[in-house]
Amino acid sequence: MRNLLFLAAVLLLASCQSKKDELKPNVIFILTDQWRASSLGYAGDDMVQTPHLDEFAKEAVNFKNAVSVTPVCTPYRASLMTGRYPSSTGMFINDLYLPSEELCFAEIFNEAGYNTAYLGKWHLDGHGRGSNVAPERRQGWTFWKGSECDHNYVNEHYFENDNPNKKHWEGYSTYAIADEANKYMENHVNNDNQFCLFVSLGTPHFPHETAPEELKALYPPEKLILPPNVPESWEEKAREELQGYYAHCTATDKAIGDIISKIKELGIYDNSIIVFTSDHGEMMGGHDFRPYMKHQPFSESANVPFLVAYPNMGSNAGKLAEAAITTPDILPSLLSLCNIDIPEAIEGYDLSPVFKAPEQDKERAALYMNLSPFGIAFPTDEYRAVRTNQYTYVQTPDGPSMLFDDKNDFYQMNNLVNQPEYKEVQQKLEKQLMEELERIGETEIHPREYYLKKFGYYGREEFRENYHIDKVNNVKTVVSPYKTFEIE
Repeated sequence: MRNLLFLAAVLLLASCQSKKDELKPNVIFILTDQWRASSLGYAGDDMVQTPHLDEFAKEAVNFKNAVSVTPVCTPYRASLMTGRYPSSTGMFINDLYLPSEELCFAEIFNEAGYNTAYLGKWHLDGHGRGSNVAPERRQGWTFWKGSECDHNYVNEHYFENDNPNKKHWEGYSTYAIADEANKYMENHVNNDNQFCLFVSLGTPHFPHETAPEELKALYPPEKLILPPNVPESWEEKAREELQGYYAHCTATDKAIGDIISKIKELGIYDNSIIVFTSDHGEMMGGHDFRPYMKHQPFSESANVPFLVAYPNMGSNAGKLAEAAITTPDILPSLLSLCNIDIPEAIEGYDLSPVFKAPEQDKERAALYMNLSPFGIAFPTDEYRAVRTNQYTYVQTPDGPSMLFDDKNDFYQMNNLVNQPEYKEVQQKLEKQLMEELERIGETEIHPREYYLKKFGYYGREEFRENYHIDKVNNVKTVVSPYKTFEIE
């Protein structure tokens, strides 16, 4: 009898251990807006105060060469949700609707048994920035307190679940959204299913003057030191904006610190994947671009922070990954870490092996692009680019445009393109660029008109009005993957 009881106990223990081993991790994804990779204490910026993220960087893998697939809000977010490139989805302009036909982040996690929740800025609905993102257009997120787009941080609106009535976050919205994230986790920590929580914060995106006054006081404009690639003509304006930008950064750092503290307090830190990143950066006067400008292939715009912590990190905590990563790589990598099958439609790479061994794949090239920025000037309107652990290479429909040695020229002030001594480097980077484009079905670097016709945007009056698009000669009907548009 004793032997039978002992055997039963052993089997029960083994069963419990098996269930524990099969337990999928929670996912807490924290997305900020317009936070460039260089503007963090752990990244070497001695002026900005980001103590909570500096501490988190010691517990996470830090991808220093992360790039935004297109350094603009909507294209980045569409790529993040789908694991696909803007040239494949047609989501290469702000304020577009992400088609329901796309298989998205939350839909995959829902199918895997997760509870899913979205808080904050969405910017994928295309039905007006102040309008409600209707439940059927939320791409699978089941718990919802979000808005299409609102950067009024002292009176930011949102819609809650099925309620069609507009509400407003109380006080400074970044703090309020972080508080809501903590409430959600408290309410779901003991549920049978794991949760996937997406926290989308609007800061440090402008307007910068709305940052908390006590934090702006930390950054007197006259004491702020600007990078050497900011010309004298932008110095006064850049310092004025940088004061509020840094204050937003410090406030957002506090909000993220509160979320991470709550994860630890709830006892789920060791079984959670936590990501901190941003959709794009901010030129802030660099290379003679006004503050607020993104779009560009320069590091200030395209290089974004990316920290990831995951269960059983061990000695990887605090390590630096030099391997480049781009937006479509994020979703498949997270799915792999959660032992969820990666759908065939996803175009990004599964870089979870690099998450687990940050010294791997140092030479890989991460693809990013701008297909149709509508009149954004110098250095070029359209570009395709790759970033590696050392170089940034940019090409336009007219040919090679930029080559920077990012290790030896951090501020990208010495363009090496077409210089004889860098011929082999440029040839290698061009080969990597074209291989990545061909992998996703792009056989050449097309001009903007190609994609405007391909996805039917010339036939939509609102695009002609908003982006000053002229009619194309000899084009009568444009067929996109989702609709057919007639051009008058």
